[in-house]
Amino acid sequence: MSVAAPPLLTFDNSFVRELTGLYEPWQAAGAPAPALLALNEQLAVELGLDPEALRAPDGVAVLVGNAVPEGASTVAQAYAGHQFGGYSPRLGDGRALLLGEVLDVDGCRRDLHLKGSGRTPFARGGDGKAAVGPMLREYVISEAMHALCIPTTRSLAVVATGEHIARETMVPGAVLTRVAASHLRVGTFQYAAATGDPELLRRLADYAIARHHPEAADAENPYLALFASVVNAQASLVARWMLVGFVHGVMNTDNVAISGETIDYGPCAFMDAFDPATVFSSIDVGGRYAYGNQPQVAQWNLARFAESLLPLIGSEPDEAVAAATEVLQSFPGRYARYWSHGMRGKLGLTYERPRDDALIEDLLALMHAQRVDFTSGLRALSSTVRGDGGPARALFADSPEFDAWSQRWSTRLSAQAIDRPAVADAMDRVNPVYVPRNHLVEAALEAATADDLQPLRQLLDVLAQPFDERPGLEAYAAPAPSELAAYRTFCGT
Repeated sequence: MSVAAPPLLTFDNSFVRELTGLYEPWQAAGAPAPALLALNEQLAVELGLDPEALRAPDGVAVLVGNAVPEGASTVAQAYAGHQFGGYSPRLGDGRALLLGEVLDVDGCRRDLHLKGSGRTPFARGGDGKAAVGPMLREYVISEAMHALCIPTTRSLAVVATGEHIARETMVPGAVLTRVAASHLRVGTFQYAAATGDPELLRRLADYAIARHHPEAADAENPYLALFASVVNAQASLVARWMLVGFVHGVMNTDNVAISGETIDYGPCAFMDAFDPATVFSSIDVGGRYAYGNQPQVAQWNLARFAESLLPLIGSEPDEAVAAATEVLQSFPGRYARYWSHGMRGKLGLTYERPRDDALIEDLLALMHAQRVDFTSGLRALSSTVRGDGGPARALFADSPEFDAWSQRWSTRLSAQAIDRPAVADAMDRVNPVYVPRNHLVEAALEAATADDLQPLRQLLDVLAQPFDERPGLEAYAAPAPSELAAYRTFCGT
């Protein structure tokens, strides 16, 4: 039984007020012996919260679901979704609860959401719990993505529940407190559309416009403008993933946020050696969500979003389909522009020239053929610009091939009226030294599960400054040893 908690937070629950029909009121299951494992103090301050109050027993009770904050209206959100291409009409928060919304210090509305807080009406046979390892994984990866300047949900805290839950073995349980611009998904719209209630769908779309894409409200067709804005946001987001070698792993429509944030870190990981076919998820046996497929899958997911919006886009079905299709077909061009712009920055190219795309593609082909680490390979290029070609050249097994490419690149750089040190410095601001290397993440999670949090804290400290090379941290910049190169992730449900 939950009890009233002191007023740690001030809520304003617009989702609950305005979107009846898209949630079920519910409460967390509670935890027998909660213990705080990780608290994001910087994020707490951004939210206008007192980190010390959150560390206190009353604060931990809120973060694990044992106490309901004053003003909270805890609900499990409803949504549908295409999972690996197959449609499920009723998914929803099977092991999560929306506590409510807070206004951060900048006046931005943010969801507070508990993950792993117990069964809900959407649990579909699951136990509703989460394990320490997967919850800390989401904490690590989401905060690393934030430091890499990629739109993402954030992690406020992970609290151990004091109980063990059944997975392959008995493992310690935990609850993650997630912070998001909202939890509206493509799957939310699919669910609303499937109810057959046009007013519910309209309320949802109007809410999404007001909360995330207010410029659409003034358009001639606000719902078509909403679709165009989400298409653009997803094109930008997926390009940013690709630019750092991030593989989401489970790009189902219920994992596509209308806000344009990365959401639901399950079997995600960062690519080591560059290979478009890279897959980490143990359940993605066909490679549907491989690294190189992510842009195409994003467009497919957006087509499902368009289908949900058609009744709002126009009363004449053929005209609505034609209008939505035209917007959808803009996705490849939008994505290509974001990707090319990002890659030019990584190569120190300050403006666009006709053969830049060929230069980029040829480098990636070399990296693929010679199994060059994606992160290290791009970062080493700035040393070449500074006059030391050794670090980059050493990464390529066939150095003469790389030398030929490097000469073309140097000629292209010479056409720019900007000094080389400035170019190299700019490259270092977009090519990270440190990403969440899979073997290091696993080692930190294994230690944390065994009650040793020091490797986790050290890893988080390194990832908080991904672009700044620091002495003594060479092991965090190195790819996995060959014996650890074969890597598989699991969704953690």
